[in-house]
Amino acid sequence: MEEIRENSNLIHCITNPISMNQCANTILSLGAKPIMAEHPDEVMEITRTASSLLLNLGNITDARITSMRLSLKEANSKGIPVTLDAVGVACSSLRKTLAKLLMTFGRFTVIKGNYSEIMALYDDTYRSAGVDAKDGIEIDTIRIAALELSKANNAIVVATGKTDVIASIGEIALVEGGVPQLSQVTGTGCMLGAVIATYLAEKNDAQSVIRACKFFKHCGEISQTDKGSGSFMVNLLDAIGGAYEA
Repeated sequence: MEEIRENSNLIHCITNPISMNQCANTILSLGAKPIMAEHPDEVMEITRTASSLLLNLGNITDARITSMRLSLKEANSKGIPVTLDAVGVACSSLRKTLAKLLMTFGRFTVIKGNYSEIMALYDDTYRSAGVDAKDGIEIDTIRIAALELSKANNAIVVATGKTDVIASIGEIALVEGGVPQLSQVTGTGCMLGAVIATYLAEKNDAQSVIRACKFFKHCGEISQTDKGSGSFMVNLLDAIGGAYEA
């Protein structure tokens, strides 16, 4: 946290409008600087000044599709870490096709999704309803999918759930924790993507991703409240900013 605040890196996010405000505030709370530029005529210029790029598939438009390709190409040419948050690829052929296209077009440092989204990227026949993970997916199944996807794309793969599964270079890390309230408000998965992108700006490796997942689950745990979802979200942003101790 100290290093993030000291360096105050610029994190470029092409994300969905449902959680754009939460992602920006997450990055600000960490001590970095967000920019949510998505017009095709400016994204390459913005990306080359950033320290990390986050591409989130939660809401697709023609302009965002073009901008994501341009930003990915620019980030790869400059050695900037890129996180793909594969929101909804299990329920939408458009999103899955775009994710596969981007994974072919350029290289991602991190490919992130919930259990269903990672399964959909691994297995073309897998389908789910909505953007939430389907119940009943075994942890061993996710481990295999994450490892294979990581190997095929030379990327760190993050499968999020009650236990986060992080696969990199043939190895698996499991991150336990979190609370049910994290799944009861919209955008918390997108916020984790923003945390991962911000951590990668400091150090581009699997340990940074593991630390980001542990940090976010811990923030959820210390933000629990009986007051309701609105209070939980306020508490969560405060926790990300370091307002609470364990």
